[in-house]
Order: sequence, then structure tokens, then C-alpha cells
Amino acid sequence: MPRRSRYSRDPLGLRRALSGWLLPGLVAAMALLAALAVAGAQGAAGLADRWQRGAAAAVTVQLPDAARVEPALAALRAMEEVAEAEAIDAARLDALLRPWLGAAPAIPLPALIELRLRDPRADPVLVGDRLAAVVPGAVVEAHGLWVRRLAALARSLQALAWVVLALVAAVAAAVVAVATRAGLAARRDAIEVLHGLGARDADIAGRFARRLGLLAALGAAGGTAAAVPMLALLADLAAPWVGGEAARGLSALPWPALLAVPPFAFLVGWATAQATVRRWLRQLP
Repeated sequence: MPRRSRYSRDPLGLRRALSGWLLPGLVAAMALLAALAVAGAQGAAGLADRWQRGAAAAVTVQLPDAARVEPALAALRAMEEVAEAEAIDAARLDALLRPWLGAAPAIPLPALIELRLRDPRADPVLVGDRLAAVVPGAVVEAHGLWVRRLAALARSLQALAWVVLALVAAVAAAVVAVATRAGLAARRDAIEVLHGLGARDADIAGRFARRLGLLAALGAAGGTAAAVPMLALLADLAAPWVGGEAARGLSALPWPALLAVPPFAFLVGWATAQATVRRWLRQLP
């Protein structure tokens, strides 16, 4: 009786024909790459957005000496285009230069003011001209050109990540198709008997699709879980670039996208198996 019950649930013997860890292992590797690609795409999008909204509005004012800092601050804070203006003190300037120059140089350094424009699209040259009329020797340096280049680089990386994701999905579909054909070859006699007795193509294809979809989802879950520690480490390293202490560790990961990887793998496995089996069945006499 238990044998009949098992046969009724698996008349094609797919648990034997499609057993082992080869398919889940290969899909797990694909899912690992997919998780990295998804996280990379979202991270690149966040970087581009932050650079455009934040750094594009940042402007540096260079003054010949510290005596002109207070008049320059007063003039800048009176301008409507300026959201905030703060002098960069010697300790912070030393910290900024230390990675590049080591110890602070003995030569006198110009005084610096960091200001942020209310509208990133505002022309910093006009702000500099008005400031130079009040404080002679003031020079404004905008970062818009570099920000645009960095944002273009981030968008290119985002597009590359989506291309990688598409390639991973295509390779996963090819792996499932090969596994499906192997299962068809292993159970050819049983399939031909059932098909000759009147079993519908949809029923046979559905059994293959469910089995291979579950194996693909199982492998994808393992691959995604393996990617989480690596992504958390990368999130810690990228936190200074993407905005503060909140974007660190597990809390910074794109959980909705990561959780969608196993269901997506199930759909890829299910659809590929359906198409492969139906095409094979149409060739039967």
C-alpha cells in the first residue's frame, strides 16, 4: 500500500531521475551571482542618487588667508542661493590631507570654506563672482563636473549589474533545460507508456516543472543565504560613501530583492521545464 501511494504521487519516478545536488548546487552558484548583481545594481543607483543630490550641491571656497574667513562667511550666508556655509578648521584640513601628504606641510595653507547650495542646478560661478566682489582673492571650486562623471560611472555599473543578472538567468535556464532532458531520457519508457495511455502533455510537463522548480528554488535559497555575509561586509565598507551610520551591515541590504531570488529561480525552473518537456512530447509518435 505505501508503494502504491508513493507511485500515485510520483508516477514518473522523478524523485529518482531528478535527485542529487548537482542542479541545486549549480543554481546556488547562479543565485549567489544574482544576489551580488542585484545588490550591486541597487548600490550603484543609491550612489548615483546621493552624489547628484548631495555632492553636486557642495562647493568649496578658497581664501588666501584666515583673516578673510569671517567676511566671506557673512557674505555667503547672506546669499539666497547658499543653504549653509562652514569654515574648514585646521584639524579637519589636516585630516583630509594626511592620507595624501602624511604630516601637515610646513608651508602656510589657504583657508577653506565649505558651502552647500540650495539648488544643485545653481551656477556656482555667479556665487563666486559675487563673493570675489566683497572678499578679494576668493576662489570658488565646484564639484559638479566630477559628480556628473561619478554618477555616469555609477549608472554604467548599474547597467552592467543588470546585464550580469540577465546572463545569470539565461545560464540557469540552460542548466535546468539540460537537467530536464536528462530526466526525460532517464524516464523515457515510463513517459511513453503513460503518454500512450492518454496522459495529457500538461500533466507530464507539470510534474517535471514542479520538481525542477522546487530544486531550483532550493538551490537559489542556499546561494542567496551564502551571499548575505559578503553583502553585509561590502555594506560596511561602502557605508561612508552611501550616507552615514544607518546604512551598515544587514540593515543596509536590499532584502526585498534578495528574498525575490528564490521565487524567481522557481519561475525560471518551472517555465524552462514546461517548455522543454512540451517540446519533447510533441516529437513523440
